[in-house]
Amino acid sequence: MARGTQHRKRRPTANAAVASATPASLRRKKKPKPPAWQDQLFFNRLRNHTKWVFLLLAVFFAVGFVVFGVGSGSTGISSAMQSLFNSTASTGGGSVSSLKKKTVEQPKNAQAWRNLATKYETDGDQDDAITALTQYTALKPKDQNGLTELAGLYLSRATALETSYEDDQSYSSAIAPSSLFQAKTSSKLSTAITSITNPITSAVSTLTSTQTNDDYSKLLGYLSDRLDVYKKIVALNPKDASSQYSLGQAAQSTGDSKTAIKAYKAFLVLAPQDALAKTAKAQIKSLGGSVKK
Repeated sequence: MARGTQHRKRRPTANAAVASATPASLRRKKKPKPPAWQDQLFFNRLRNHTKWVFLLLAVFFAVGFVVFGVGSGSTGISSAMQSLFNSTASTGGGSVSSLKKKTVEQPKNAQAWRNLATKYETDGDQDDAITALTQYTALKPKDQNGLTELAGLYLSRATALETSYEDDQSYSSAIAPSSLFQAKTSSKLSTAITSITNPITSAVSTLTSTQTNDDYSKLLGYLSDRLDVYKKIVALNPKDASSQYSLGQAAQSTGDSKTAIKAYKAFLVLAPQDALAKTAKAQIKSLGGSVKK
């Protein structure tokens, strides 16, 4: 028996170890380790050894997008803060009541009136802006920017009133009975219609006529004030061609042909090659003036 046993082939040690181990289907295959040279690449090192950097970069990007507007086409909170700062700085800060109070306490403070005028303009209150800016330019009569701004406000108000005036006239024409729809004056129907419509038409006509006259009066006032402002601007800088042209327009709008012709001619002397030179010449001729060739 011993000799027969000796002739049996012994199982190799390696094979025996495999047989005693867990079946191959249940064993996990180890992921092959990448070559050493790949581990030296920057992005591999960043991914394998410093993954927290990605998280930090994401946080920085999110903060930059929200606060600074990076990649969003805007400047984010910084833009909003800048706009708020500019708005506050331009008006000196505060509400209309606080700014107005300061002008009452310091009526000779030109900057206080300037701030109040800017605040009124921002709020769309042009009439009060005109009042405040008039006070400012009275204290700073050589501020051409302030005067030009005031002239612009006068023009804006005049334009609005011109539209209102035209609407009033159109309404007055609309309520007037047309002769095509009126009955013969000798008929009983005409008498009956007249007795009913006359009081209503008269009342409405009176109302619209009053409104029309009021708008027209204000319109002329704004245009006249605008002309006065441009006269001051030209007096400060008579060699400014743009101011001379604007003076001509302002004078022409009020029917002051003499001043308009003089201003247009001054403009042509200062800027004979300007794009508006042809228009200036045409205006001079339409006002009865002559242009030297």
